[in-house]
Amino acid sequence: MRRLEAEADAAGVSYAAMMEYAGRAVADAVLARVAPSETTAVLLVGPGNNGGDGLVCARHLADAGVTVKVYCLKPPDETDSKVIALRERSIFVVDAEGDMQSRVLKHLLNGATVVVDALFGTGARLPAKDKAAQLLGQAKRIIDARAKRPIVVAVDVPSGTQCDTGEVDANTIVADVTVTFGAAKAGQYKFPAADYIGELIVAPIGWPDDMPGLKAINLELADPNRARASLPKRSRDAHKYDFGRLLVVAGSKNFTGAAHLVGAAAIRSGAGLVTMAVPDPIHSILAGGLSEATWLPLPDSNGFIAESAAEKVMPVLSKCNAIVIGPGWGTEETTREFLRGLVRAIHESPLLADADGLRLLAQIEGWPDLLPKPSVLTPHPGEMSALTGLDTKTIQADRLGAARKFSAQWGHVVLLKGAFTVVAAPDGRAVIEPFATPALAKAGSGDVLSGIIGSLLAQGVEPFDAAVAGAFIHGRAGEIAAETLGTTTSVAAGDLAAALPKVFADLTGL
Repeated sequence: MRRLEAEADAAGVSYAAMMEYAGRAVADAVLARVAPSETTAVLLVGPGNNGGDGLVCARHLADAGVTVKVYCLKPPDETDSKVIALRERSIFVVDAEGDMQSRVLKHLLNGATVVVDALFGTGARLPAKDKAAQLLGQAKRIIDARAKRPIVVAVDVPSGTQCDTGEVDANTIVADVTVTFGAAKAGQYKFPAADYIGELIVAPIGWPDDMPGLKAINLELADPNRARASLPKRSRDAHKYDFGRLLVVAGSKNFTGAAHLVGAAAIRSGAGLVTMAVPDPIHSILAGGLSEATWLPLPDSNGFIAESAAEKVMPVLSKCNAIVIGPGWGTEETTREFLRGLVRAIHESPLLADADGLRLLAQIEGWPDLLPKPSVLTPHPGEMSALTGLDTKTIQADRLGAARKFSAQWGHVVLLKGAFTVVAAPDGRAVIEPFATPALAKAGSGDVLSGIIGSLLAQGVEPFDAAVAGAFIHGRAGEIAAETLGTTTSVAAGDLAAALPKVFADLTGL
């Protein structure tokens, strides 16, 4: 952020102009949530740029009709144009040094309908110390003790948040809304900080689109525009084969539902034709529930895919535009040997490997070089552990780093599932998905994700873009399912597949 702000300043967007953009964005976030004439806003203002953003916000709120009161950590600079603007408007301004017993602070916070946290920004060091820690802690206790909590809006980050690691100070105030500037910060998508952010608004602050520093950034936040841009166009005179044929090799007697969920999600995600290759004993169980699919019953060994099934799948490979392997397989030796034969026969078709397929791949020497490059690998932390030999605690401690490291090492796209899913490409690009909801923490959720991404691959979307867009669609489906049911508790994986039409309608319309 420091580098980008300096580059913007050199390009003619002054620091003062960026501060004006930032303060106005925070004011807009407040005004979108309250009736100005009925609102008293208390702004907690620090001595740095974050506090400057708060002073600009105070002016805009006052001009909109909000009753504004400003509480500064240190005595304000009366020569500062931002302070002068507040004085001209007769806005109440007090500082902590003049409030020795914190009585004014308590009075102000108890009467506030909105609190704007503009104490410390992205450069703060943890833990907070001395007067800063005292003010932050007092404000937190007063706010938390209120019977009706005010709306808390954080400027850039909740004060006391570490923007790289996601650590938080013990006195950090939980925000209802955080307005961050220029770009999201990686630490905002790590816990525990993510629990303090509330709704995150990424506000532009006037940076030119062609700044070299922006083009050099290889970490992005997934959003609807990016997902929308990745989806293939669907012309009115299209044929089903224009949207690709997906081969799904999935299921076993223990995990019949996995195959159904992959197929249902793939069909709902636009593939022209979905062929389900499943162990023969579960074919009849599944066929009635997926009437749109075609079927390739496979030889089985006690309900699991048999080694000999590779011979039956191979003739179909050349007719498919993408392949999904792994969901619901189990980890039987016979299925591992089937996989060994299958990967040697797949040469060019885009491939997604998930679930037990990943655990079995980990048992095959040199597996990264046997898969078409780049394939899409979609492990959860436990499966990532099986692939890498790292324990899950180490993986979870640096999810972004782990995904990037092994994507580059293996030459494949790695989608590391979990809260704030990470998608990494072999060339170093990475995307964080903005979803962390218990609605997705259900058995079968990953199978739906595999179906979505596999469908996009079959439609010709490049592997990295398919993984990023697919994970975004999957996350939105989880949110929509929870909204529809009124709770995250009752969301089942089938509800995610059922929500896909709504997601695509929001992204693309007809």
